[in-house]
Amino acid sequence: YSECERNRDAIQPVTSYDEIMEAVRNGKVAAMLSIEGADVIEGRLSVLRTFYRLGVRMVGLVHSLRNPLADGVADARTRGGLSELGVQVVEELDRLGVVIDVSHISDPGFWDIIEVSKRPFVASHSNSRSVCPHPRNMTDEMIQALAERGGVMGMNFAPSFVHPKEPSVETLVDHIDHIVGLVGPDHVGLGSDFDGIPSTPRGLEDAARMPNITAELVRRGYSEEDVRKILGGNHLKLFRKVLG
Repeated sequence: YSECERNRDAIQPVTSYDEIMEAVRNGKVAAMLSIEGADVIEGRLSVLRTFYRLGVRMVGLVHSLRNPLADGVADARTRGGLSELGVQVVEELDRLGVVIDVSHISDPGFWDIIEVSKRPFVASHSNSRSVCPHPRNMTDEMIQALAERGGVMGMNFAPSFVHPKEPSVETLVDHIDHIVGLVGPDHVGLGSDFDGIPSTPRGLEDAARMPNITAELVRRGYSEEDVRKILGGNHLKLFRKVLG
């Protein structure tokens, strides 16, 4: 909030779809608070509710390693998913109207969320495991389950998630092609992970290169409507459903 205040001419904190659209009309970046790794609630739903009152509107239960809520992808050997506390947190997130983020959670944890949660959810920065076999990417079965729930996945620019040898804007769009071929154009967007990756694919060296994705989508024959969906429309639709 201090950062938003210092840059209030450019950034506007938001907690709902209407506030997002207001920020856009004001020519500002819509900044929505999220938690990556819900260790911070320290096992208490009351703390989760406090974060909600402070404006948090998206929560990823884990950050790769196990915590009291669930196992992450880096603890895959245990084959563990949600704990009892994790189930309670998912149910509370649904009740509050907070977007659940499944990036970083273990495969069994993903399927537990499918069983417990009743709302659309996101994989904010995960790609296709069929295109690039990295454990942080999602299998075709996961992508189909996410789509059936009305969810959206955001493409991660981490080179090791994009292509084992030639990470580039073209091979990133290969992931989009695969996902669209699998579940259609309504369940894929951009996640970037610029704040969490040490290097980038060729053609996506910084945020100023994002139009390269648009150009590649157009080159491959995507319609203007589908390009708009991928560049943010799909996420906006999900936010409207979950956040209100």
